[in-house]
Amino acid sequence: MPGSALHLAVELDGDGAHPAAWRRAAHSPDQLLTPHRVAHVAAVAENAGFTLITLDDGVLPPGASPDPVGRIGAVERAAFVAASTSTIGIAPVVPVTYAEPFHVAGQLASLDHLSAGRAGWVVAEEDRPAAARAWGRPPVGDATARARESRDGVTVARALWDSWEDDAVIRSVATSRYLDRDRLHYIDFTGETYAVKGPAIVPRPPQGQLVVLGHPDAVPAALLDVALVAGRDRATVAAAASAAGTPLVFAEVEVALDTPDATGAERLADLERHAPWADRGRLRHTGPASRLAALLDELSTVVDGVRLHPLVLDEDLPVLSRLVLPALTERRLVARPLPGTSLRSALGLQRPASRYTVAATQEEAR
Repeated sequence: MPGSALHLAVELDGDGAHPAAWRRAAHSPDQLLTPHRVAHVAAVAENAGFTLITLDDGVLPPGASPDPVGRIGAVERAAFVAASTSTIGIAPVVPVTYAEPFHVAGQLASLDHLSAGRAGWVVAEEDRPAAARAWGRPPVGDATARARESRDGVTVARALWDSWEDDAVIRSVATSRYLDRDRLHYIDFTGETYAVKGPAIVPRPPQGQLVVLGHPDAVPAALLDVALVAGRDRATVAAAASAAGTPLVFAEVEVALDTPDATGAERLADLERHAPWADRGRLRHTGPASRLAALLDELSTVVDGVRLHPLVLDEDLPVLSRLVLPALTERRLVARPLPGTSLRSALGLQRPASRYTVAATQEEAR
């Protein structure tokens, strides 16, 4: 709850939050999609003490010419990061506007197994008409329809993660049985645009349910573990957090920090010559690390965490690592995730029992 240790997440897609961030990157453009690059930025974030990294994605390439337009899928990057890290949570952005929820649920459950329970999911929407053409699907044209697809997609994924009870895999050599079929369940979901019977093809995730993050205006609060809220000032963020109705709330904050070579304002002005940094209604901090630490201290009274969007990863992430997180840790405003803990545990969330196990227990009690 607000007032306790603040959980810090950082978005690590591409070279930074600014569309022209690649122009100030410390590597050559052809290194962006290499395994070394992905592993390096994840390692810096983990060593700094972040609770969670997120990886943006979409079926269409990011950016526009003359800026780089390539990316590797977020789930694939997350799987690679899972093998090269040990404590930090990993949450890919996966839209379900057009993707099949059955396959999304399986991919994310597999990621949770690969990461030993450190996986999350940032639910997003595909709102560009070209995305429908890329999927070969009719366009989902308005905000209400996209919200319906997100709601149904998360509902299906959560049901499928429960469709295997925790002890469904028995591996009995004596009876030559690998599974107890009585502990696998059909979910029998019927929505407005599709139906899913199940069960899943992947055993229940180590966390039971992955940590689901999303914007409460697009996904019902009852389906989210973490609401991502925006606002250009603390008061707006506080109001959005108060209305979220989710177990945890993270504020979205964009940062352009002063570095030894240039101020945040100078770096931003340099990039703005090439492309504008779109206003997404988020808090934006431009300036010294000390002022960002003070801002995060203020936010800790109204939200449970913050997701940072650095202007340029190669410039801002080192400042966050050397100056911001150590200052917050010294003041006991943040806590590093511990080895061997799940993302749910790091965030203070309970591991839920399968709904089918709960139903069977209640039936026996009656």
